[in-house]
Amino acid sequence: MEETISLKDIFLTLKRRMKLIIMIPIIAALVSALVSYYLLTPIYQSSTQILVNQTQNDQTFSQNDIRTNLELINTYNVIIKSPIILDKVIEEANLSESFSALNSKVSVGSQNNSQVVNITVEHEQPSTAAHIANTIATVFQREIVSIMSVDNVSILSQAQVSDSPSPIKPNPTLNIAIAIVVGLMAAVGLAFLLEYLDTTMKTEKDIEDVLDMPILGVVATMDEKSGKNVKKG
Repeated sequence: MEETISLKDIFLTLKRRMKLIIMIPIIAALVSALVSYYLLTPIYQSSTQILVNQTQNDQTFSQNDIRTNLELINTYNVIIKSPIILDKVIEEANLSESFSALNSKVSVGSQNNSQVVNITVEHEQPSTAAHIANTIATVFQREIVSIMSVDNVSILSQAQVSDSPSPIKPNPTLNIAIAIVVGLMAAVGLAFLLEYLDTTMKTEKDIEDVLDMPILGVVATMDEKSGKNVKKG
């Protein structure tokens, strides 16, 4: 006989396991909060901007000059993260990181195909992140003259450390929200699993469903004090 589950059965299952459905998301949220606030290391971000342009006395630029600069930016993005730049940054900034470790903390990109390049650094210390970003911009501006035989890079803005810097990650609020959702899904799934594995018969309907036979009678439960039937069949 094919088994069907009605909407009423689903609600009854959820109602019977309500404590489980409530407790698991709460526990997940508490664990997520403890991990986010006390175990994960806060990461701070700092950025500096450089401008790629042609050095001309009359400060006039043709479309070809701008197009050339935009094409150079892709090359510059690779050079900025190359050992020839970052190794000098490690030396001048007195960093303990290796090249690969520093490379993973640095991201470079232009804004909307403009000639402005953002150099962004993530680090555990906000002051160190700003120091690294500024050092990268300074070293790149100096070294690109000998690498590409051009002098077309200028620093637009230096990275600054605010009075009360905020980490970009972890995000405790987002982590807790995700933990609650995942915990709720896990709790509902576990509730249905426990219900499926529970083979005990609790009601007359359970017996009818299993035996596929009608109930002819029910043994009444007697109240010992009053001697009366509590349940009649």
